[in-house]
Amino acid sequence: MWGLYGHLNPSSLNTIKINPEDYQGSAGKMPHQPKPEPEVATVLTPTNLLLFALTLTILYLRLRPARAITLPDAPPPVVHKKFTPTTLKPHNGVDLPTVYLAVQGKVYDCTPGKSFYGPGGPYANFAGRDASRGLAFGRFDEEMLEGGPQGFDKRGLDTLEDLGEEEKRGLQEWRGHFEGKYLVVGELVGEGED
Repeated sequence: MWGLYGHLNPSSLNTIKINPEDYQGSAGKMPHQPKPEPEVATVLTPTNLLLFALTLTILYLRLRPARAITLPDAPPPVVHKKFTPTTLKPHNGVDLPTVYLAVQGKVYDCTPGKSFYGPGGPYANFAGRDASRGLAFGRFDEEMLEGGPQGFDKRGLDTLEDLGEEEKRGLQEWRGHFEGKYLVVGELVGEGED
C-alpha cells in the first residue's frame, strides 16, 4: 500500500465494496441517515444575560427623567428693626426662641447656629448682646462684654475705641463670617434711638 518513500501507492488501494444487505433497511436500500443538526449557539448563557441586564441598567440610569429639584422653603421675610441693648437682650435663646447677636452695629439672626450661640453653646455669652469686643479679642467670658476699660457710652453702646489694629482686623474677619452665614435682622442703636 505504501510505496518506497512512504507515499501512498494508488495501485495498491483496494476498492471498498458496500453490501446493501449488511445495512438494515427495506428493499435493499441504504437506510436514511438523519442529517446532522447544525449546532445552534445559544444566546441565553449566564454571561450574556448578565451583560444584557447591565446594559439595561446603564441605559435606564442615563435616560431616566431627572428628579425634580425641590428648593427649601424661603425664610420668612425679615423686617429690619432697630435694636437697643435692652431690646436685644431677650433674643438669647432662653427668653425668646431666637438667638440674635450684634457685631459692629449689625444684628444677626444666629438661630440656625443655636448649638453654638444658644444656651449651653461655646459662644452662649454673646447671645442677646453686642459681641464685638469679645470677638475682637478672641475672648468669650462675661467680663469681655462689659464695655471695655471705659465701660459703655451714655447710649449703652461699646465704642470699641481702645481696639488695636490686630483686634480691628480680627473683628472684620468675624463680621465677614457673620455676613456670609447669618441674616442681618437689624441694627444696634443706643438707648432711646429706636
